[in-house]
Order: sequence, then structure tokens, then C-alpha cells
Amino acid sequence: MKTEIVLVRGDITEEEVDAVVNAANSSLLGGGGVDGAIHRRGGPEILAACRELRAARYPEGLPTGHAVATTAGRLPARWVIHTVGPVHSRSEDRSELLASCYRESLRVADELGAATVAFPAVSAGVYGWPLDDAARIAVQTVRATPTSVREARFVLFNPEAEDAFARAHRG
Repeated sequence: MKTEIVLVRGDITEEEVDAVVNAANSSLLGGGGVDGAIHRRGGPEILAACRELRAARYPEGLPTGHAVATTAGRLPARWVIHTVGPVHSRSEDRSELLASCYRESLRVADELGAATVAFPAVSAGVYGWPLDDAARIAVQTVRATPTSVREARFVLFNPEAEDAFARAHRG
């Protein structure tokens, strides 16, 4: 079955899907941008689950390109899949790490039995990844990754991101 890719502009914390992907930092303890919004809207249950994961499995933090799931707390989703995107570098090609965020998130979604997953533009905010390149990597990786996820929804915060993902999707 082929995964349908859907682009929407909006707030990822409002998406009614099985799983929302969080562009987390390695500490798993919340931060700014999408990460902060998910923790604020989802409530303390998400932070408590992240603290347990950190203590039990990731005392040094979740590695870049990996993904792990927790409860979604008060979000309309069932789960949050936390993935740590790479910081963009002009001196080193880190594209494979960014692609890994999407592959690993889909792998975790499959383990959970999630049919619908909402993704942000991982690493395209404070981590400085150029939007067109981030969109291309995201869309190509989701298209190429074998998964049982029926719908991969890219939830984009502004018109520029929506346009970049639309170009990548047509692409």
C-alpha cells in the first residue's frame, strides 16, 4: 500500500491523527518551537513519559536521527513520536541524519500500528536547515520508506514552508 502524502498549513498540536512527530531536542525534556508547543499543549504526561525514557534508555539523550514514542497526553493524537533532527552544517553533509528522522519515525509508527502520522518540517526551524532542501529530503524519504502508514501529513506553520513542501511534493 502506498502512503498518501498530504500537506496542510496549521498547528501540529491540533491534528487528529494516530501519531504526531515532535522535532525534539536530544534531552527529550521540551524546548522551543514544535517541541515546546507539543509539551505545552500535551501537558505534563508527555514530560513524565520523556523523563522515564531518558532515565531508562537514553541517559545521554536521544541520538540525532533516532525516534521514540510516548503518550500524547492531552493532544488529540494517540502518541507523540519524538525525533532529533540534525543541526544544518555548511561544512558537513548531514542529509542522511535528517532522512533518518523520517524513516525512524515511520518505523516507530509501524510498531505502534499508527495509520495516520503528522510531521513537522524537522530541522527547518532553529536548526537552520534550508527549507527547500528540508522539504525535498522529507518528501523523498517518506515516499521511499516502506511503511503501513496510510497517510503522512506534513503540517506546515507558514506559507513559505507550505510552498517549499508543495514544490517537493510535485517534484
